Amino acid sequence: MEIMRAFLISLVLVLNAVRVLSDDQLLVLDYYKETCPLAEEIVSRNVEIAVLKDPRMAASLLRLHFHDCFVMGCDASVLLDNYGDIVSEKQAVPNQNSLRGFKVIDEIKYILEEACPLTVSCADILAMVARDAVALRGGPRWKVWLGRKDSLKASFDGANQFIPAPNSSLETLIANFNEQGLDIEDLVALSGSHTLGKARCLSFRQRIYDINIEEKYDKYKRYRTFRRALRSICPSSGRDNAIAPLDFSTPAKFDNHYFINILGGKGLLGSDNVLVTEDHEGEIIKLVWAYASNQELFFSSFANSVVKMGNINVLTGNEGEIRKNCRFVNP
Repeated sequence: MEIMRAFLISLVLVLNAVRVLSDDQLLVLDYYKETCPLAEEIVSRNVEIAVLKDPRMAASLLRLHFHDCFVMGCDASVLLDNYGDIVSEKQAVPNQNSLRGFKVIDEIKYILEEACPLTVSCADILAMVARDAVALRGGPRWKVWLGRKDSLKASFDGANQFIPAPNSSLETLIANFNEQGLDIEDLVALSGSHTLGKARCLSFRQRIYDINIEEKYDKYKRYRTFRRALRSICPSSGRDNAIAPLDFSTPAKFDNHYFINILGGKGLLGSDNVLVTEDHEGEIIKLVWAYASNQELFFSSFANSVVKMGNINVLTGNEGEIRKNCRFVNP
């Protein structure tokens, strides 16, 4: 009887372990240790070259991972070009004339295909690239769980629907993140990625010209100089593609200044400032203050949230494929 009981307990433990693996979708550390041992080194070196050539590229590569994961999951669907029945996500409103870094991914993929044909997925490349880009700009470095497969399709409609808009309300942002299984702490931590990069005039014009929004953000008229500076870059019409840094304090460094900025009403995007202006419960403002006061806490939370985001609806095992060219499904 005792032997049977011990066997049943062991069986339950095994089944639970299998269930946990299934829940984590079978992503593992050192996934390419045997099949492509230099994979992570190849990615890191090429990201370093790209960012040395163009420091802004760090933010662009991080953003690619975000815009990929928020549509159908982290499956490299954002990299697909128009072909056959596929309508590219690159043409969606949040991405068109905005997403950058595709050639960097192409170059990395080409080198990996030379070294280890049909082994390293484009989705895993995006996850590794995001980590390396952040680390190169002074941010945290985290361990990337790997083993994703690449999608066989894109979702143009999904890209228009699920990627948060720069003028989103706080309620909409929370709903967007909840849709992906991400909570308020993830929302605040991942918003901190706006410590890097630049945004187009089209993305922040409403924030600086809408009178109602202006009064809401700045009822004491304290930030007129900041607003005038933005208006000099972005007129009320025209110059849609003129750009301004998301973080005017330290635009090329990954740090916690984003949170200091929004506490002072100096977030570039409307969706930045609502973290403070529309938080009636006070929970989000507490997180903003915590991250503004403690950079290490922000770094730790950001790394945890990126890893969590990188696990959204991943394809593993027999799902999807390893694309030979990140822009097209395999023939």
